[in-house]
Amino acid sequence: MPIPGTKRRKYLEDNVGAVNVRLTAEDLRRIEEAFPSGAAAGERYPEHMMQLVNQ
Repeated sequence: MPIPGTKRRKYLEDNVGAVNVRLTAEDLRRIEEAFPSGAAAGERYPEHMMQLVNQ
């Protein structure tokens, strides 16, 4: 399965290495504290730029 943005074998190896990451309950709590659910919301681009996407 392709991984978007992975152009080189080194990047693929880095991405595959993520399967070995283990987050503790404390890690997850701190992540949620720093980036609560819904903190990132809204459009990715302004409306006038969205019209140019996928053209």
